[in-house]
Amino acid sequence: MSAADRLAEARELLASAPVVDGHNDLPWALREQCGYDLDRLDIAGDQSGSLHTDLARMRAGGVGAQFWSVYVPGRMTGDAAVSATLEQIDVVDQLLARYPADLAPALVADDIETARKEGRIASLKGAEGGHSINNSLATLRALHTLGVRYMTLTHNENNDWADSATDEPRHGGLTAFGREVVREMNRSGMLVDLSHVAATTMRDALDTTAAPVIFSHSSSRAVCDHPRNVPDDVLERLPANGGVAMATFVPKFILPAAVEWTALADDNLRAHGFDHLDTTPEAMEIHRAFEAGTPRPIATAATVADHLDHMREVAGIDHIGIGGDYDGTAFTPAGLDDVAGYPNLVAELLTRGWSHQDLAKLTWSNAVRVLRDAEAVAREQRALRGPSVATIESLDA
Repeated sequence: MSAADRLAEARELLASAPVVDGHNDLPWALREQCGYDLDRLDIAGDQSGSLHTDLARMRAGGVGAQFWSVYVPGRMTGDAAVSATLEQIDVVDQLLARYPADLAPALVADDIETARKEGRIASLKGAEGGHSINNSLATLRALHTLGVRYMTLTHNENNDWADSATDEPRHGGLTAFGREVVREMNRSGMLVDLSHVAATTMRDALDTTAAPVIFSHSSSRAVCDHPRNVPDDVLERLPANGGVAMATFVPKFILPAAVEWTALADDNLRAHGFDHLDTTPEAMEIHRAFEAGTPRPIATAATVADHLDHMREVAGIDHIGIGGDYDGTAFTPAGLDDVAGYPNLVAELLTRGWSHQDLAKLTWSNAVRVLRDAEAVAREQRALRGPSVATIESLDA
């Protein structure tokens, strides 16, 4: 079969089992690039010069549901982190109000299924970093009321109750309050997201949770030894837990040769006065100048497929998914340049012998099922107990 035929087959498959993507940072990109002025960056039009994401490319990529990250950086703490998270939630709500023919609000698994039948893209919210709740379980519940359906326990830095994968260990995983956060997420129906957290935090969360967990955008540590990825012993626990690990496309997490290059490029960005996570046009100009003198190792769809092959072997086909991290990374793999690229990954997996049934689990049904299972656990938990009034002072003193 020709490459064109494989790609046509991939597109046909995605028409019936579209992608549920675990993580897209468009809201933060809108904050950084246009101050949330949606007239300046209207995703109803072609935004390929500024963003990885617009509506036409989502349609071309076969996206059926998107978790929009309502991320704020770890340098924002306390009340400022809560306010910025609310602003991120607000811009997602603005997108839903502005593009109702394309984007459908989704709070539960049934909403995702309904959106697919209507030909709309189900839109959910995920908070990235437990610092967003300012050590308050009431704030956690308020975020759930506002539509947040997962929370990543940390971002790149430790918080007061959980260790991050990319910070010096402080707690040895989760504190007592951190475990209470997990239990309250279970009771609320908010998925526990273990991307970005230390392996010790992953294991503590799995020991604590009554509901399936997700990794909204993490790949395999065995394939690329980066702390942002998932070790095999954790992947092996997903069948018993019911969770899903959603492979990311970020080159520095999936291609070993890109790890060292990215560290140098990030240092260069900082030397020019930019944060290493900055993806504004000004920062990207600095990156391109660096790349001209120091060629960047290029990941491809095959690189991501290598991770998915391994994750499938270790965790099983029912426990993997996709979380591209578009608009949250400076670079993307060749062939997965933006949200229109998912058919290229599916075509690569078809070439490797993945069945249509297995691909439908990867793209659609695993993610829908994990949300539905978390909803069932929440109903059970709420029947057993009311909202927790614990504080970090009472549990971690």
